[in-house]
Amino acid sequence: MSMRSVIAVAAVLLGLITLATPAAADIAISQAYAPAYTLTAGRLWSLVAAALGLVGVAIGGLARTRVLGGNKSQRRNALLAMLSGLAGSVIGGIVVAVADGGPGSGSGIVGGYLALPIGLLAMALGARAMNQARRTDAPVRTTSRA
Repeated sequence: MSMRSVIAVAAVLLGLITLATPAAADIAISQAYAPAYTLTAGRLWSLVAAALGLVGVAIGGLARTRVLGGNKSQRRNALLAMLSGLAGSVIGGIVVAVADGGPGSGSGIVGGYLALPIGLLAMALGARAMNQARRTDAPVRTTSRA
């Protein structure tokens, strides 16, 4: 995957965050108490945030173990993990900020609170994988004079 692809993915994630703000504000205005199994807008956005965080955790974990390729792929995957974790945390934070009721009200507050640490974990795994890739790229210095 080239740098253009990474920029495209970052633009899509930024677009999701930008589009989530008006939708989350709409949740606060039109949210009424909903039955337990009804998929409301707040619950949908909290599920999206949690899913983005889980995708980031998966990519970050795979980048950390280098399953998906070498150092170049490890950096790309670490960046994707950090971006998706950031998107999940921001969307989850917006859902929590505009929630007008507690658990069971249909505002998605439980999923929003769940998305926050998952997104932070994804960002931490991505940062660790990025540092690991940076350390393995360092030039090897020998101490022997032979």
